Amino acid sequence: MKYKSIIGLEIHTQLKTKTKAFCNCKVEFGQKPNTNICPVCMGHPGSLPVVNEKMIEYALLLGRATNSKINDKTKFDRKNYFYPDIPKNYQITQYDYPICYDGNIKILLEDNNMKDIGITRIHMEEDTGKVFHDKDDNNSLIDYNRAGVPLLEIVTEPDLRTPSEAYKFLNELKSILRYLDISDANMEKGELRVDVNVSVMKKEDEEFGTKVELKNMNSFKAVKKALEYEIDRQIELIKKGKKEKIKQETRMWLEDKEKTKIMRTKEEAADYRYFPEPDIPAFHINNDIIEKIENIDFELPLQKRQRFSKEYNLSDYDSSILTSEIDLAHYFEKVLEKFDDGKAAANWIINELLNLMNEDGKEIKEIDVTPQKLASILKLIDQDKISGKIGKKLLKEVYNSGKKPEDIVDEKGWSQVSDSDELENIIKEVLEENNDAVERYKNGEDKLFGFFMGQIMKKTKGKANPKKTNQLLRKLLKNQ
Repeated sequence: MKYKSIIGLEIHTQLKTKTKAFCNCKVEFGQKPNTNICPVCMGHPGSLPVVNEKMIEYALLLGRATNSKINDKTKFDRKNYFYPDIPKNYQITQYDYPICYDGNIKILLEDNNMKDIGITRIHMEEDTGKVFHDKDDNNSLIDYNRAGVPLLEIVTEPDLRTPSEAYKFLNELKSILRYLDISDANMEKGELRVDVNVSVMKKEDEEFGTKVELKNMNSFKAVKKALEYEIDRQIELIKKGKKEKIKQETRMWLEDKEKTKIMRTKEEAADYRYFPEPDIPAFHINNDIIEKIENIDFELPLQKRQRFSKEYNLSDYDSSILTSEIDLAHYFEKVLEKFDDGKAAANWIINELLNLMNEDGKEIKEIDVTPQKLASILKLIDQDKISGKIGKKLLKEVYNSGKKPEDIVDEKGWSQVSDSDELENIIKEVLEENNDAVERYKNGEDKLFGFFMGQIMKKTKGKANPKKTNQLLRKLLKNQ
């Protein structure tokens, strides 16, 4: 019997504004608790919210990037509920008039086909404070610095069918947010949070199965694992003929046990008693703001990926790696301003530079290997001034010291031996020292050619030009 899963995502992402959504408190993380607060974000009587225009611009920018429709008229609402991290006892959000709706994001599937994932809505709201339950055995602590930080909530259609598709969608969305420079979207830092709705049904069924909500996932890999576990759990229940046991509930992901656990049942939708925010009347988006957003020039990850493949003759895999982060894509193109071989540059960045960065846990903007320095290394190799093997050692030296590649080559004496006369003398020395091997080679042991090359490289400490050495060695062996 075959089954299929139905997956929808609700994503909250913090925006990179300088101030909060409805007041002038600074958005600065890592500050002393409860210092970036004021009467407005703390909900003191008589305080009035004022909408942060930058939040509207960022929402419209994401709406444009996701091909969403824009509500000409929009408004804010109060979502009423009591929890300690909500100082006002309500959250300013958007209910029936989200600023953007009916959009889509394309993802690249395993078979290289594209799939459209529908975006139901994108709406603006304010974040809550942060509760710490693990600082004290008898008390919970609250930091309200985060309360009022602007968020966008992105809700997808139930178009995702596998954990892999959900993983790909989240990575694509994260790249879009970073390309637009409206959010850093670091899930591990709480800048992007994901809730998942998932149900399982038999392929022949027409109605969706019972929906289960998943929470408490702190990485995209955790989302993927949680979905894999939950889908298997629901399939097993259906197989046992106990479909009624799949309850509409919220479950939390236990990272250490790699399983979901029930948090609470959902007999019916919560009644948040939404009503229009009385202190912020409904409003029309100013045409100047819309025109400003329409005039912003940007290239999205998918567009850049396709351009890299075509323009630089790269594989889909290489293009996807290089465009996964906007800073990495910029780095690659800056290298090509000084060195014109796109495939070589891509190979060195992906296979050598990223490996060094992964060992240190660094991002591209944190390293001392500037695009100009990498281009210099590639030029030295291309001009036969150093070998590829030395090039790898040189890259590591530049990475660790930040020095200029040319200075390191001079200091270490790594310049490649390319002079024909010098190489010929070295090769003759090797052949004279290995007369027996020369005779065996002449009698048909072709594999000894590699032995001779190794001896030459050993004598020159790896600095012999491989191409010239190969040619001269064959010539001298032939004349023996």
